[in-house]
Amino acid sequence: MTPETEAELAEAIANAGGPLTIQGGGSRGLAVAGDVLSTQGLTGVELYEPGALTLVVRAGTPVAEVEALLSAENQQLAFEPMDHRGLLGTAGTPTIGGVIAANVSGPRRIQAGAARDHLLGVRFVDGSGQVLKNGGRVMKNVTGYDLVKLMCGAHGTLGVLSEVSLKVLPRPEAAVTVAVEGGDLSSAVAAMSAALGSPYDVTGAAYDPDRSVAYVRVEGFSSSAAYRAERLVAELGRFGSTRLAEDSEAVWQGIRDVVAFHGRAGDVWRISVKPSDAVALAPQLQAEALQFDWGGGLIWALVPEGTDLRARITVPGHATLVRASAETRARLGVFQPQPAPLAALSAGLRQQFDPRGILNSGLMG
Repeated sequence: MTPETEAELAEAIANAGGPLTIQGGGSRGLAVAGDVLSTQGLTGVELYEPGALTLVVRAGTPVAEVEALLSAENQQLAFEPMDHRGLLGTAGTPTIGGVIAANVSGPRRIQAGAARDHLLGVRFVDGSGQVLKNGGRVMKNVTGYDLVKLMCGAHGTLGVLSEVSLKVLPRPEAAVTVAVEGGDLSSAVAAMSAALGSPYDVTGAAYDPDRSVAYVRVEGFSSSAAYRAERLVAELGRFGSTRLAEDSEAVWQGIRDVVAFHGRAGDVWRISVKPSDAVALAPQLQAEALQFDWGGGLIWALVPEGTDLRARITVPGHATLVRASAETRARLGVFQPQPAPLAALSAGLRQQFDPRGILNSGLMG
């Protein structure tokens, strides 16, 4: 089913006789159960006011189309959403609704915030087929902001997005990346923490253990970015050999999309911990490969198929199974099991918004 209007979307959900797999462009491959209900027919920009830094767009609009529109006005989605296709081996088209439904946020999250921090308003259809709206279309009118944030990251279990309102930001004039070479994970986390604690407004901090290189990014006006990068080159020298990376954009696209894992066999996990805990946790994971983002707080792990990585985690945090077989996903669950009080709250919310339990049934446990 591919409705082309919000009314058709509401009718499809209201008349559904069983579970529905809610899908945007299919780029993340999360088939759950039942008939596929795609939002790809809900495309188009409803409102774009560059001067007000606001964009209202229908949920099925491709991310590439949104980014091209913003680029023409020298603006961007500051939360830097990743493209999952290379990592997951899928061939779909990422949509803005899918990005918001999964709260997909990239390296710049440490400075600009997550996708939900840029969401101003939503329109969606709940599990009964009712059309609901919450929040506003511009930054000066954001009533109901909490429900807006609740929809971001719900993965379609509370309702199917039909329209989203977003805050956009100017694209920086320049991006400069400092590479700190030769250090181990402990040294890299220390270097990234020093950079993030500096006054230089760092917008990216990642570590590639395969190359033993930590990357730190600064953005802004060309002269300012160059000055701050020079200062970081000098001040981070105590952690290893420092230099300016040659192609900053390619470096961060690779980090954002976890290019190091593309085409490699095995399951992929996404682990969130305190950066200071990453050093002790990394060897416990016994992973075939690791990548670190968000100053060490986000760990991507490649492990043999069927591995229960959660059983190896001994520090506070949570682990999401991003890529695995259907059998492994069913056995281990995609998302970190919630503590009983939080699980009860989540179940209560799903009961309110989807009383028949038909929207991405079973995805959240």
